[in-house]
Amino acid sequence: MAAPLRIIFMGTPDFAVPSLRALVEHNHHVVAVITAPDRPSGRGLKLTPSPVKQYAVEQGIAVLQPEKLKDPAFLEQLRELRADLQIVVAFRMLPEVVWAMPPRGTFNLHASLLPQYRGAAPINWAIINGETETGVTTFFLEKEIDTGKIIFQEKEAISPDDTAGTLYERLMHKGAELVVRTVEAIAEGNYPQEPQPEGAELKAAPKIFKETCEIDWNRTTGEIRNFVRGLAPYPAAWTSLNGSFCKIFSVSRAEHDSTNGQPGEYYTDNKKYLYMRAADGWLSIDELQLEGKRRMSTEELLRGMKFS
Repeated sequence: MAAPLRIIFMGTPDFAVPSLRALVEHNHHVVAVITAPDRPSGRGLKLTPSPVKQYAVEQGIAVLQPEKLKDPAFLEQLRELRADLQIVVAFRMLPEVVWAMPPRGTFNLHASLLPQYRGAAPINWAIINGETETGVTTFFLEKEIDTGKIIFQEKEAISPDDTAGTLYERLMHKGAELVVRTVEAIAEGNYPQEPQPEGAELKAAPKIFKETCEIDWNRTTGEIRNFVRGLAPYPAAWTSLNGSFCKIFSVSRAEHDSTNGQPGEYYTDNKKYLYMRAADGWLSIDELQLEGKRRMSTEELLRGMKFS
């Protein structure tokens, strides 16, 4: 029987933890974890380890936390680990000297059905664009980001009520299963390597910034609802409401008689509802967070404050 593959796992946030846990629970030989350096967090700015580091330490797995991935000392440590295979889940972009090192290659888990939604925020953009299906993909790393040969894919339906948060949870666990399946196929030497199709109309998933998240009330009610879902619960869509910065977590189509109003105007009874005008109708703001306040329902907010 062949010796188990020596695996290095690279990841940082909670999205990567189920994949690492699945490898450990299936008795794969993870010789080390590479993750981000501890970062200041919380009110006291206490140095806090990443979720991946926390799990690795609990399991007694060696942890490396390089500031720079081309650091000669780090590269020497990596060589000494003699990994057969490297796995990347929610980590930074790797230089070729790192991803080309192991003889079995380096594969990445990506939360979309590649080649669609290459980039940093595939879950958000799939919902924002109104997709009804997405999935997870494992693929071998190459020089251009998210372009390598596909190993396996698994599809996942997007429901009309999904948010980035609910879809994130499902893809996180579906991805962990796919990582294990991919490792076992590579260990057996029996796995596909399909070039990604080019020439099709490809949708990108660029990194999301604060300015990306501002609601454009000149869009339709359906487009705005998808936008809000795709950014909930984090980083959250936002708008200016009565002169204040306001995060919006949930909206629904409002049955409001008036066809008047300009996009971005609001209408409220100051008791139970708050409606905002979009290009083709009104939306009910169901859950929101004004700057300096906690997240709450509109009805809760209106118990404590009134709009002029």
